[in-house]
Amino acid sequence: MARFNLALVKWIGAALLIAPLGAMAQNYPNKPIRLVVPYAPGGSAGTLARLVGDKVSASLGQPVVIDHRPGGGTIIGNEMVAKAAPDGYTLVLGTVTSHAMITSLSPNVPFDPEKDFAPISLIASLPFVLVTHPSVPAKNVSELVSLGKSRPQQLSFGSAGNGTSNHLAGELFKVRTGVGLVHIPYKGSAPALADLLGGQISMMFDLTATALPQIAAGKVRALAITSPKRSPVAPDLPTMAEAGVPGVEVVSWFGILAPAGTPAPVVTTLNREIVKAMQSQDVQAAMVKLGAEPLTSTPQEFAAYITSERAKWADVVRKAGIKPE
Repeated sequence: MARFNLALVKWIGAALLIAPLGAMAQNYPNKPIRLVVPYAPGGSAGTLARLVGDKVSASLGQPVVIDHRPGGGTIIGNEMVAKAAPDGYTLVLGTVTSHAMITSLSPNVPFDPEKDFAPISLIASLPFVLVTHPSVPAKNVSELVSLGKSRPQQLSFGSAGNGTSNHLAGELFKVRTGVGLVHIPYKGSAPALADLLGGQISMMFDLTATALPQIAAGKVRALAITSPKRSPVAPDLPTMAEAGVPGVEVVSWFGILAPAGTPAPVVTTLNREIVKAMQSQDVQAAMVKLGAEPLTSTPQEFAAYITSERAKWADVVRKAGIKPE
């Protein structure tokens, strides 16, 4: 009888724990959802977040509020979400920077990209374009390399911050070419691009989404793209390998994550809605115009991808001899 009572108590306890999760899934969401973007406004990350957020908002009937929290090379925004209540109302736009690169370049990151987050779905990947200010007297990558070697430490490149993907792209370029460049970190790609347009920095690796309009307007000069193949939105732009610098292939991916411990039914709901949003024709068309490849995944696939990407970039950092700044 005692054994039966103990088993009954355990069963009742488990049922009481599960019941709130079921109720949460049924009622979710009943208030606005905050999607933290760990970059300054005006960049590709914000554009992607709004595209997905608007679609999910329309489907779920609750606003998806975009909250820009730049700084620390994506650390500030991601730390906020890692420590947020795991209830599905605070999400983050994770990237190759925050969840694959930054721990190899910044040993004191205050969160674990795998243990502190619940992956929901990948949404997109974008290559970078090497762009220079028009005053830089180099019309192609070979000329830029020659110029840089003739003027060591005189050319500068901007990034979204230390340890970010366009920082790593610039460091890889330095290693592969032997050109001495001065790295200027910003709190996001948008302010870096603004300084490039103003001539305060010489060059940067900018995502296609924000680089292409400036290229079309003649405000920056495009030299090469960092994808393995040419982009359909810029077919005349050579890859870095075609331009004479192999080994500088950097593609930035984006995905939505919640704090670890977010109930599985909520993660399932969000995954379903995000995948549905990414598969809609209007979102896919908008992504293609940005030069982005739309992506979707299960939470499990996204988690496995983060693990593989962390290993990949740790190896790249080690082999390239890139040191934290």
